[in-house]
Amino acid sequence: MTSFEGAVSDVKPFAGDAEISARTSMLVVALCWIAIFSEGYDVGVLGAILPALATDASWKLTPIELGAMGSYTLFGMLVGGILSGTLSELYGRKPLFVGCLTLFAACMVVTAWAPTPAWFGVGRFIAGLGLGGIIPVAAALTIEYSPARKKSLNYGIMYSGYSVGILVAALVGKSLLPDHGWRPVVLAGALPVIFVPLMIWLLPESLESLVARGRADSARKLAARLELAVPPGAARAGAIGWRSVLGEIFSPRNAFATVCFWTALFMGLLLVYGIAQWLPQIMRKSGYNLGDSLLFLAVFSFTSAIGGIVLGQWADRFGVRLTVTLAYLLGAVGIAALAFKGSIWLNYAFVAVAGFGTVSASLVLTSYLADRLAPFVRSAGTGWALSFARIGALTGPLVGGYIASLSVGPQWNFYVFAVAAAIAALATALIPNKSAAS
Repeated sequence: MTSFEGAVSDVKPFAGDAEISARTSMLVVALCWIAIFSEGYDVGVLGAILPALATDASWKLTPIELGAMGSYTLFGMLVGGILSGTLSELYGRKPLFVGCLTLFAACMVVTAWAPTPAWFGVGRFIAGLGLGGIIPVAAALTIEYSPARKKSLNYGIMYSGYSVGILVAALVGKSLLPDHGWRPVVLAGALPVIFVPLMIWLLPESLESLVARGRADSARKLAARLELAVPPGAARAGAIGWRSVLGEIFSPRNAFATVCFWTALFMGLLLVYGIAQWLPQIMRKSGYNLGDSLLFLAVFSFTSAIGGIVLGQWADRFGVRLTVTLAYLLGAVGIAALAFKGSIWLNYAFVAVAGFGTVSASLVLTSYLADRLAPFVRSAGTGWALSFARIGALTGPLVGGYIASLSVGPQWNFYVFAVAAAIAALATALIPNKSAAS
């Protein structure tokens, strides 16, 4: 390790955990929640409009093409997560965060007016570039501005916006699809852009980032405004570069933990995106009407929103690794149980368990990763991990589309997704203790 890297690695958060005010903490959580809501809505909106796209007489999409629809955004998020996460460490987290949300909202408008599937795909891809930069920065800011005893809880509250976004997409779809078609449902996803001026005004820049980039004066002014103390040794840090950021992320001492995190998040996002996109269509093939099929997605989203907060509390109390491992296992059981058709209320219960044990587990695991990373690479490290996990997110809708194209029952979707949840649980259980990894 170079002397520069050692100096930066020694930089601690700007305040002792007890000194971070509740007002500052919850302000950051609330503003990040709005941005994460946008991503959740985007995930849910395709699942909500998929039945309408499947029956669109002018586009005549095949099951494989429908699966690819969900992959355009995810591919953009894969690229955007790497670029935005790393650029945010070099040029500031707040500017990238605000810019990414604005880009996403603009592209939702373009997508809503897409005249052809090709234009739809272009709009989705560019929107994905914006979405890819939202989670890494939101994760870094939330972890930085949360007391140690509430890191997982605050992250769960912040990331509940993701599940609420999926829920709102399902409800908006249920309300607008029958009479107005799919385009207004997509257009509604651009509404969070009205909060961008509020973010520019109120969202604080990362103090960790300012210190790591050598902007000591700006850091002191922000720390004074937030009534936080500049940590000893902060002035030693200088401007960071690509080599120091990537060198820390891919350090050999972090290799095994990285494999475990990346594998679990890969499977977790495969589940989230595969189920969110295909659940309404699977339930329609199982004999439910469109309204009931969309309600399954709403239940899945609602329980995952609650689950993120509940799992966050449990993680702070019992440990993140144990909590997430058990949650993934519970999710595997809930998903597998959906293969055996029962009453609609029993299936609602199984979908609720699946949401609790997949989306919730993945979001708490992301907070665990961000907390373990060195402060000057929180955003970049999270971005790289999630970009790899986007390959799983890309795979999920395609797996659903492939199974839909086969002459097999819809229960096979649940068998495959249950296995993915079990693999995520195993990978999480194998994550080494932080002391062992350092």
